[in-house]
Amino acid sequence: MDIGRYGIWTFQLDFVPSGQSVDHLDELDELGFGAVWVPEAVGREAFTNAALLLRGGTDIVVATGIASIYARDPMAAAAAQRTVTEAYPDRFLLGLGVSHQPMVEGLRGHDYSKPYSTMKAYLEGMDQGLFMAAAPSTEPQRVLAALGPKMLELARDRAAGAHPYFVPPEHTAIARAALGDGKLLAVEQAVVFETDPAAARDIARSHTKIYTGLPNYANNLKRLDPTLTDDDFAHAGSDRLVDRIVAWGDMETILARVRAHHDAGADHVCIQVIDGGTDVPDQAWRDLSAALGLAG
Repeated sequence: MDIGRYGIWTFQLDFVPSGQSVDHLDELDELGFGAVWVPEAVGREAFTNAALLLRGGTDIVVATGIASIYARDPMAAAAAQRTVTEAYPDRFLLGLGVSHQPMVEGLRGHDYSKPYSTMKAYLEGMDQGLFMAAAPSTEPQRVLAALGPKMLELARDRAAGAHPYFVPPEHTAIARAALGDGKLLAVEQAVVFETDPAAARDIARSHTKIYTGLPNYANNLKRLDPTLTDDDFAHAGSDRLVDRIVAWGDMETILARVRAHHDAGADHVCIQVIDGGTDVPDQAWRDLSAALGLAG
């Protein structure tokens, strides 16, 4: 499976009718992006959404960023992965993750006490699950949402690679070292097209406010930089934390951050355009494609 060096990470497609989201996928394919990454939280169900999106495009891969392991049992996940892969060979990449305690325990009612052990057992259950239907012609592929050392090792040993989210390039270098050569490292990078610092950070905080209170992300960033304190994670993030996570400014500045991930070892960077709203940022996607020289 070739997802190229650049993709788009977007939650905005959840906010348009599925037929329109297919039209957007057609355009992303024509713009030359290798993959579009879509989430699973309180919006569309991951596998159904992927199958609907894959009606569009001819080459672009649809990847889940991520499908929660607490949303379905491992046999169901494996069956869904094989079903979508059979229908769309080499165009579906399953990103799996443990999500976060407030989502898993607060909204889904599951136990989040041992996320790593749960993920390990989940992958074993997927691999052992029965599937008595037409088999896919290509091998189903999965990556893990991995931040810490143990999950990165699991991504290396039991998956095609890792999909780190809400991370700076320093983490990408650590992830590459943990994964070794030959494993896919697909990193998300949030961007804001705004050159005024105050305005850019205000827009960026519409994104960071979702994540700064989640221990998985906070602990990961504190591992990277022990000088970060709880104050840096308050009120949607300090300036230095926001600047570390979200690339803002003109196109040249934003592409420099994308290149930094590649230089640190990323195979693929999926760019998430943040503008403070839920409208599909199609013009920004077009601008990115042109600046990266993807189309044509």
